[in-house]
Amino acid sequence: MIRHYYVTNDLDDLELVEKELESQGFTEPQIHVLSEHDLEVKEHHLHEVESVLKLDVVHSTEVWCIFGIVGAISTLLIAYLMGWTNTAAGWVPFIFLSIVILGFCTWEGGFIGIQKPNVNFQRFQELLHKGKHILFVDVDPEQEMIIDKVMKYHPNIQMAGVGEATPHWVVRSQDNFKRFMKFMP
Repeated sequence: MIRHYYVTNDLDDLELVEKELESQGFTEPQIHVLSEHDLEVKEHHLHEVESVLKLDVVHSTEVWCIFGIVGAISTLLIAYLMGWTNTAAGWVPFIFLSIVILGFCTWEGGFIGIQKPNVNFQRFQELLHKGKHILFVDVDPEQEMIIDKVMKYHPNIQMAGVGEATPHWVVRSQDNFKRFMKFMP
């Protein structure tokens, strides 16, 4: 899948585009609107980006988790090489210390991420501050012609680039989960 980004200041036009895309087979998990005007997006019944995903929480947590893994492995390695594991205490305190290091780094990464915009949306921050809205659509290769055709009829919505999309299996899992929840009593 490829993510297509579009910029506009017209939420009415975005609402039309969303309906047209959905009528052509696009699903809700494929279409999102990023904006600083959440209330207006909600009033237009657009698929908004979740608040937590507007921030860099997930990415920063993953990055700092890697630091935590390195720190945990280093702790265990140093304890082994220094011979500290051969004492009466053995490995237990060092295993606990490495778990604490991993947990702390991961937790701290989440806190750092709360303070920054999502790395995937940083390039749009200036446009968002100017009151623009970003539509992004995750497109399967066979849907490329459909999105081009739909967007041709909306000249006020300009292409803003492409990027890495949510994996296909995640989008389909979200679709299946929604269908499953509709049929639950």
